[in-house]
Amino acid sequence: MYAIIEDSGRQFKVSEGDRIEVEIRDGAKAGDALVFDKVLFVGGEKPAVGAPYVVNARVKGQIESEFKARKVVAFKYQRREPYHRKVGHRQQQLRVRITEIALS
Repeated sequence: MYAIIEDSGRQFKVSEGDRIEVEIRDGAKAGDALVFDKVLFVGGEKPAVGAPYVVNARVKGQIESEFKARKVVAFKYQRREPYHRKVGHRQQQLRVRITEIALS
């Protein structure tokens, strides 16, 4: 069985045992349980399509670790001017292992 979930404006296709990387939440730490309520689709023997979300569907996961994503570099430049700026940013993220897809 697999599901398509929405989190922080992004969609993920997940099944049990998969790892996904999502944006950090306040107070979340390794070992905590995380529940995704915005389930768009559940596939398997009896597929369920949401409008926009599947009713009574939940995807449960466990937080494995907290880490920083790849660096995003913003470079500003104006030609023929002595102006250039380079800044970088690394977003905090969570690595989550999917433990259960429940459709009740």
